[in-house]
Amino acid sequence: MDEVKKKVIEFNSERDWDQFHSPENLAKSISIEAGELLECFQWNSNFDKKEVCEELADVVNYCILLADKLDVRLEDIVLEKLEKTRKKYPIEKAKGKSTKYTKL
Repeated sequence: MDEVKKKVIEFNSERDWDQFHSPENLAKSISIEAGELLECFQWNSNFDKKEVCEELADVVNYCILLADKLDVRLEDIVLEKLEKTRKKYPIEKAKGKSTKYTKL
């Protein structure tokens, strides 16, 4: 992930786009790109994998930039959240279920 992060930041730096990348703007961009990703599946389950991957990459790129702006490591926050979620959804209660943790 470090190499990807470096390349994403370098790409934006070369274009002097950091000036537009407040945490708020990056969060908005993540949401917008996530909407575009969802649009790939809007009318049926037949989707264009290449288009889905391009939209997914856009979401990930903005996530990388937001994490950098907040001075956090994506790897760290994902692992921390996974551990928290692991406690909310213990295997013995959640395995094979999509029920929200408050209703397990």
